[in-house]
Amino acid sequence: MRKFHLFLMVISLGTVIGQQGVIRGVVMDENQLPLPNVSVTVASTGTTTNENGFYSISLSSQTKQNLTFSHIGHKPATVQIFLKPGEIFELNPVLSTKIDQFGEVIVRANTQAKIKGLVTLTPSTIRNISGANAGVENLLLSLPGVNANNELSTQYAVRGGNYDENLVYVNEIEVYRPLLVRSGQQEGLSFLNPDLIQQVQFSAGGFEAVFGDKMSSALDIQYQTSPGNNINLSGSLLGGNVSWGIDKEKWSAVTGVRYRDNSLLVNQKETETNYRPNYTDIQSFVTYRANDKLVFNALAAHSLNRYNYAPTTRQTNFGTIDQPIALVVFYQGNEVDRYQTTLGALKSTWLPNERNSIRLIISGYQAEESEYFDILAQYRLGEPNTDIGGNDLGEVTFTQGVGSQLTHARNNLHANIVEAKIKGKHIRKNHQLDWGVGYKKEQINDRLVEWEVIDSSGFSLRPPSGSITNQEPYTPFSGPLEAFQNVRTTNKTDIQRLTAYSQWSHKGLWGNTLYWFNFGVRTHRWEVNSRGAQWVFSPRAQLSFRPKNKEHVLFRVAIGDYAQPPFYRELRDANGHVNTQIKAQRSLHLVSGYEHSFSMWDRPFVFRSELYYKRLSDLNPYTLENVRIRYSAENNGKGYAYGLDMRLNGEFVPGTESWVSLGLMSTEQNIDGRGYIPRPTDQRIKFAMLFQDYVPNMPFLKMNLNLVYNTGLPGGSPSYADPYDFQARLRDYKRADLGISYVLNDPDQNRKKIPGFDTFSLGIEIFNIFDVQNAITNTWVRDVSSKRQFGIPNFMTPRVFNLKLSAGF
Repeated sequence: MRKFHLFLMVISLGTVIGQQGVIRGVVMDENQLPLPNVSVTVASTGTTTNENGFYSISLSSQTKQNLTFSHIGHKPATVQIFLKPGEIFELNPVLSTKIDQFGEVIVRANTQAKIKGLVTLTPSTIRNISGANAGVENLLLSLPGVNANNELSTQYAVRGGNYDENLVYVNEIEVYRPLLVRSGQQEGLSFLNPDLIQQVQFSAGGFEAVFGDKMSSALDIQYQTSPGNNINLSGSLLGGNVSWGIDKEKWSAVTGVRYRDNSLLVNQKETETNYRPNYTDIQSFVTYRANDKLVFNALAAHSLNRYNYAPTTRQTNFGTIDQPIALVVFYQGNEVDRYQTTLGALKSTWLPNERNSIRLIISGYQAEESEYFDILAQYRLGEPNTDIGGNDLGEVTFTQGVGSQLTHARNNLHANIVEAKIKGKHIRKNHQLDWGVGYKKEQINDRLVEWEVIDSSGFSLRPPSGSITNQEPYTPFSGPLEAFQNVRTTNKTDIQRLTAYSQWSHKGLWGNTLYWFNFGVRTHRWEVNSRGAQWVFSPRAQLSFRPKNKEHVLFRVAIGDYAQPPFYRELRDANGHVNTQIKAQRSLHLVSGYEHSFSMWDRPFVFRSELYYKRLSDLNPYTLENVRIRYSAENNGKGYAYGLDMRLNGEFVPGTESWVSLGLMSTEQNIDGRGYIPRPTDQRIKFAMLFQDYVPNMPFLKMNLNLVYNTGLPGGSPSYADPYDFQARLRDYKRADLGISYVLNDPDQNRKKIPGFDTFSLGIEIFNIFDVQNAITNTWVRDVSSKRQFGIPNFMTPRVFNLKLSAGF
């Protein structure tokens, strides 16, 4: 009941995104000179250009409107406008004295996104592209600089950062991830529901001060504000989704319900289990337009992930052809995990005039996470039979070591996060001022109880550090028995944060060069358990420019000092102790970008590249076990990351969007001055291709291919070990996912085979087409007799087939 009351309290607080957009630019004559006093009108609203030809006018979004430019001595020009909510579109018309400048066109592109270095992803591409975890994150992995070697996880690393260094917003509301998750299959659903998405913009570095305080990337999601009246259904062997939209004169709502079951994927892995997880969530985004100046939105979301895992056996073959090694494990016990999250947010947008907007956002997030397991693993490590004609091919015939491992956990975490912030925007001529202040309170109650007992060849292994050592079987041991790892702690952590930012943007003409410049600064004050406040300042600047008569090219440079004050997980070390005095990690970004638009085969293409360097300081080193990050909770590291990202996208096939990406990157860290070693996310080469096609004479038979190649990551090290002693790399990651769909109903092609539905399609998906064995991390097995540790690869999913159906009406 307490949770329900908290949820109602948060939902009742306050309100969401502006439903208007802004058109602005410079009106010029045929000689490329600015025209003053040009009348700019739409319906009953209008403005005039200033002495520099600049104009700015606010328009209603999601509605086609005719914008007219008129001036004495010039022919009037009319363009049909269709803006997205909150979109700022730049239109620089040239008025002619002879003919009309414009016909009827619909403006949909967001020029501001290109200027700011943001990549825009279309919702239709997000929904159509196949993947084991289809959605926004699946599509991000096809971009250069974005990496993940775990198709069961929605987490991603950007340009050498880790999973905790990425900002994710839904309509300016920050999204959080579960804290206790250890493996990808525990995560279930991403918070982001593709059926509700209207716009996706992503920055891999050098982003503006209007975004928050993280070191790597910013993902900005906008949910639909005018969804229409419709219902969409989709289902597959992995689960199903249903979403529906309601669109009235004053208000609208879009709601989505999802269910997912990863059994199809996990049951194909090398570990045989009794595994039946289920993940469900419901989200709703409501918009109320009080009038042209005041708009309210509300976002509500609730998710429940249940993970029941009872492994039985596992065999992993590794080593080399000359020296093959196999690990055979027999399990007893099970794991029961539960992750429940609730988010409520309200946002109000007030537009007192066309120059100003003010947004008030209030949100609350609550999480209940539990992780219980008792699993006994008894293993044999030896050489498998490689005789192709033998009856026991692949079975272990010579045992090098035997042992067992008993792991236990009773972990509970409760999190409450409440945030209130106010943001504003002021536009005057060719200047824009953005500002904001916010307060956030985080309460984390964490009970951590987990231990691990190991024996090898019948002898108990003691902890890796300590004054007493075990020399068995060579000498008798008479000391007390002790668990190999034993963590018991209870933490109550209260973090309060004050944030503020201010950003000035300016557009101008310097000689024959158009330029866009912005400079901003963020400040962040936080205090952990009332034990001394810390402050950080984060200045950031961007400059984009292009020759006045060459709209097909754009240059961009960015610099910024990005500070990341610690969240709870960064405060807690491997033994569960909280260090309240951890400082913010910092990253100095230097980014240089180039974008070139051109035509090939009479179709549009865009080539984009970015060269970047990041200097890292006050690093909090960590180990990575599958997707679980365990920090040292000390600022005892420094490092760097540098690389080159390139992407070519366009209509390789007419009417479709495809792209090819290449990323080159190196990132290393120096811990306690001991020298540089690769960071756990040091992905040297990344190649990706997203390709969409259809049969020429049968355009309703469609195909999409999502291909990724990554060079091997560092294999990681156990949390108790010295990372300088573990520098071997995993094998390269290679994966290709294929989707084939047959469209029965499509209103765009006037095709309707099944009555009663607007859209209807059937499809088949093949994940990991080439059945490549990819590894995410290593499992470490110890042999007491030889004093050796073996890194056993944890392989991901093999080839898997899936059936899919989608319909809408």
